[in-house]
Order: sequence, then structure tokens, then C-alpha cells
Amino acid sequence: MEDRRLVYSTAQGSLRKRKDRQPPAQGALRSPGVVRVHRQCKGRGGKTVCVIEGLNADRAAMKALLKRLKQRLGTGGALKGDVLEIQGDHREQLLALLQAEGIKAGRGGGW
Repeated sequence: MEDRRLVYSTAQGSLRKRKDRQPPAQGALRSPGVVRVHRQCKGRGGKTVCVIEGLNADRAAMKALLKRLKQRLGTGGALKGDVLEIQGDHREQLLALLQAEGIKAGRGGGW
């Protein structure tokens, strides 16, 4: 019974809302270089995906970014290694959304 975590104290109130337990700031997504967005369909059964490469961030920040992008575009996607994949051809919208997030993004793949 000694290993129980204290979640409330009458002297301090709720201990769940402490500052040291807040999620990392979104500033962790800023990349020193340019993030590249390009389209791929090779090896995917003809399905098109937009690939976002070059994000130098931790996995949790990348997952949060992926979730926001998928919600705004109304599509699916996945995080594979250090690459974000968004289903469909949404290159222009992705560039605008990434720049709105404060990420310097550019086109990749020679288009």
C-alpha cells in the first residue's frame, strides 16, 4: 500500500495538474532545415499518399502534428519511422498547414 501515488492533498489541492506533467510545447516541431512534402504512389497499389520528410522532432510531437493534419484535411494517415504519410494528394494544403504551424516547408520530388 505504500507505493500508491498521491493525487490530492488538502494543503496543495490536485496534484494531477502540476506544471511538470504538461505535454511538450509545440515549439518542439520547429525544424532547422526545410521540411519536404512530396507525392508517392509507387508500391502502394495505385493509392496516392503525401509524404512529409525532414521533421526533426520527438515521436509524441510528430503524432500530435499528424493528428491535427488528418483532422484538418479529413483524411487518414500514418507515422512510419520519421516520415508522416497522409492519404491522398493534398500537397498544397499540407504546405499551407505546415507553414501555419510555424514549420518551414517546401515542395519535394521535382514537381
